[in-house]
Amino acid sequence: MSNGSSTLLLSWDQQGLEAVINVTEYEKAAVWAALSDSKTPATNLNHIVTAVMLRARYNSQRHYEIYTINVAEGITEDDIRQMFEDAPQQAADLIRERGNKMYSDRVEQKSVKIV
Repeated sequence: MSNGSSTLLLSWDQQGLEAVINVTEYEKAAVWAALSDSKTPATNLNHIVTAVMLRARYNSQRHYEIYTINVAEGITEDDIRQMFEDAPQQAADLIRERGNKMYSDRVEQKSVKIV
């Protein structure tokens, strides 16, 4: 990860974007807590990832996709949400192309052959 970039965890299904989680912010909070000998953040990143994955696995009828993606400095969670709002198919295709797939129940379009 380059300087100033962030890693985001994205989850969406056939109804649209569900979660945008800034993984880098959770990591920074955990490191700061360890360095300052203070209490670690109440919400553990591992618990969040596990919950997102379980939701996807137990709702397979919704065809979830979960990806991580590195974004440049200045790109926010709100920017990603707006991207999915403005052009959901293009946003999903971009994330699939540049992101790291963690989970997918995606249903590919099947060609219908009439004989």
